[in-house]
Amino acid sequence: MNDLKNDKRKTISVGEKPLSIEDILGLARGKTRIELDASPALSGRIEKSSHALNVKLAGGFTIYGVSTGLGDSCVNKLSPELAKELPHNLVRYHGCGTGRILGEYEAAAVLAVRLAALGRGYSGVRRVMLEKLCDILNARVLPCIPEEGSVGASGDLTPLSYVAAVLIGEREAMLDGKVMPSAEAMKKAGIETIHLAPKEGLAIMNGTSVMTALGCIAFDRARRLAKMACAITALASAAMGGEAAHFDDRIFALKPHPGQRLAARWIAEQLAYNKDTCVHPKRVQDRYSIRCAPHVIGVLLDALPWIRRFLEVELNGVNDNPLIDPETGDVLHSGNFYGGHACFAMDGLKNAVANLSDLADRQLALMCNESFNNGLPANLLGKTGPEAHAHHGFKAMQISASALTAEALKLTMPASVFSRSTECHNQDKVSMGTIAARDALRVIELTERTLAITLLGACQALDLHGLNGVSEGNRRVYDAVRALVPMTVDDRRQDFEIEIIVAALRADKLGLGSLEEIDSLP
Repeated sequence: MNDLKNDKRKTISVGEKPLSIEDILGLARGKTRIELDASPALSGRIEKSSHALNVKLAGGFTIYGVSTGLGDSCVNKLSPELAKELPHNLVRYHGCGTGRILGEYEAAAVLAVRLAALGRGYSGVRRVMLEKLCDILNARVLPCIPEEGSVGASGDLTPLSYVAAVLIGEREAMLDGKVMPSAEAMKKAGIETIHLAPKEGLAIMNGTSVMTALGCIAFDRARRLAKMACAITALASAAMGGEAAHFDDRIFALKPHPGQRLAARWIAEQLAYNKDTCVHPKRVQDRYSIRCAPHVIGVLLDALPWIRRFLEVELNGVNDNPLIDPETGDVLHSGNFYGGHACFAMDGLKNAVANLSDLADRQLALMCNESFNNGLPANLLGKTGPEAHAHHGFKAMQISASALTAEALKLTMPASVFSRSTECHNQDKVSMGTIAARDALRVIELTERTLAITLLGACQALDLHGLNGVSEGNRRVYDAVRALVPMTVDDRRQDFEIEIIVAALRADKLGLGSLEEIDSLP
């Protein structure tokens, strides 16, 4: 059980200052804790918006989802007594999620993003409810959220109902790595359950927090893939005796996409390229998967800044319905729950990332094909002598990379174009943002594995080419890989080795260097 009173972690305050993607990820990992900002301004907004809602409700004012039914049932008026039952009924009937349960990291990110929105003080919810959300995140009482069942407007209703369910002690939660009834988890953590006030069920559920949380995780993982793709390109170029001058900055200054130029510089630096001392190979131009690698990787790098903007506006935005103006008490019936920006960001991200998988797959195909690899053995075979014909090196690894890439490319169809009318034709245009975010994470997972296979292939190619004269940058990455996985000589299973490299990528243990330059891209 987490001791909330003696929690010494760094604290992130929510409500007044905007949160960054990095703030969300720190909370998701449990490295930081969250609390409501102590400012009088925030306390005033929370109190005023909650009070205004109660005054309107007592005065018989029609408020969607509070004094009316939900969705197309908004024409049904409710008595004050029935209005008290509605929040819990809303949570219960949305208990129809399906599919994989989000992991602890993902579920914690969802909680953090939902708090960022509700904590602004425009949702008509009580401070006590917001503090309960802080408590369950800090204590790591994490809702078991099925990933399927959201059309992305009205927000992530079904998956977010699993957040609300924990607060009222229903369904299941994760605590200390174990799944148990939410009521039991809350009791073990020393947190009392709560009875939701009239708008609180709707406020928790009616927003874009699942798609945005998953988007933050996808953004973080995609950054590493851009750096890894540059490292693989440098290794593959060196192993096949490629033309390092393809990455000369003068080329990219003439078509100055900032991310494309950064990718070229990373590759040139890893190759220790110097225009004055470069020895040019016999072949004047390398094939596109090497020569144009910065142009492919640069698309992702140049997309990341606007994807960050979209996500950070979304995670800090107030996105439930209706909204309450704390100064006037006006009830604003709105559509901020629509996740179009998050969906577009994720549709774009998965496209750019899948192209990295395709690039790496083509680079591995070059390295494995003796017609194109400048003297390396077919299939990067490490076995020599009479027994060599009984071994096949990276033949199956190349097939796996091709299969992973095909699946990644198949998932790049934009999710937003599959909007469909639902819920009695009330939700007749929806974002599909959560599907896009899930697609993006799947594409990233597939691409991580493709790049892991190609990185192993590039290191194998460098072994076969010879390490004499290898640049310091290439040697750094090569040594990081070889500390984990040896060269392939005799045929052996390599599935575990792929996952070892993926784990090292996620833990920043492949010698790729800092990612800080990505964050300074315009």
